[in-house]
Order: sequence, then C-alpha cells, then structure tokens
Amino acid sequence: MLPLSTALLRGLLSARASLLALAIASCAPLPPTAAVAIPPIPAGEARVWFYRGLGPTDALGTPYLRMNEAIIGVSIPGGALYRDVVPGQYHITVDNYLSDPDQSRYVYLFPGQQVYFKIVSLKNWIAGGGGRFGSDFQRDTFYVWDIPPEVAQGDVARSQFYGGG
Repeated sequence: MLPLSTALLRGLLSARASLLALAIASCAPLPPTAAVAIPPIPAGEARVWFYRGLGPTDALGTPYLRMNEAIIGVSIPGGALYRDVVPGQYHITVDNYLSDPDQSRYVYLFPGQQVYFKIVSLKNWIAGGGGRFGSDFQRDTFYVWDIPPEVAQGDVARSQFYGGG
C-alpha cells in the first residue's frame, strides 16, 4: 500500500488532470450558425441579428450590445446572436470607451422583419501614457453597421452561434 502522502498526491494529480480535461472541453468552439436549427420568427415579432468578424486587426474586447439602452447580449469576436423583439423603434448601440455619433444606428422594426447588424472594431483607437515600455493604456472602439441581408446571411452562417431568443 502506498503511503498516505503518495496516495494523496496521486489523487490530487488525477483531480487536476480531470479539471484540465473539463476546461479544455469547455473551450471547444461553438458550432457555426448554419449548423444550428434556428426557429422561425415568433408571430408579431421581429428578429435582430448581431455578428462580428474575427480578423488579425480586430479588437478582442467583448462589449455589451444594447437596444434602447437595455443590455441584450455581448459582442464576441467571430460570433453571432439574435434577439426576437416587439416591433417598434430601437436605438442600437455597443458599449465604448468614448463615443462617436456614427457608432450607433436607429431602426424601425415591423412584424416578421429580420435585420442584421455587424459590430466592427478599431483596435487601439485611443492610447496614451507613453511610459518606459510604450503605451500605458489603450482602448478599442466599436461601431454598429447595418448590413443588407444578402451579404449578412452568409457571414452569420459562418459565425459561431452564441444564442437567440
């Protein structure tokens, strides 16, 4: 029989390996939107899609998405999500360090309508400090662009699906 300390050490290593395996499994990429069964738009509602590209010059921040100031999701690089909402006028915004009048969009939604908004980013939009090792701080900025369905549907289909409803 192994001494208690050796048995305890093996148990801890086994538990650590199990936790590592779980962590790796939970980091698996989500399926592309094209592989997910998306339900039809509920009667009397409209659907708003949000998506974001993932390129080498894109910011990696995850700002909140808002409709009429209410948080409806998080913008994730390479991801897509949708929200079904009651028809009406909406102000679509994404959280930013500083604001620019062109960063948001207004939209009037009709029953059964489906619209697409792409979140685009500008990495290191503002930086400063200039300490010994370069910039002491940097901030990204994000913009909401309305994209025609014929362009957006292909982009959304290739994006990782982060949910809907």
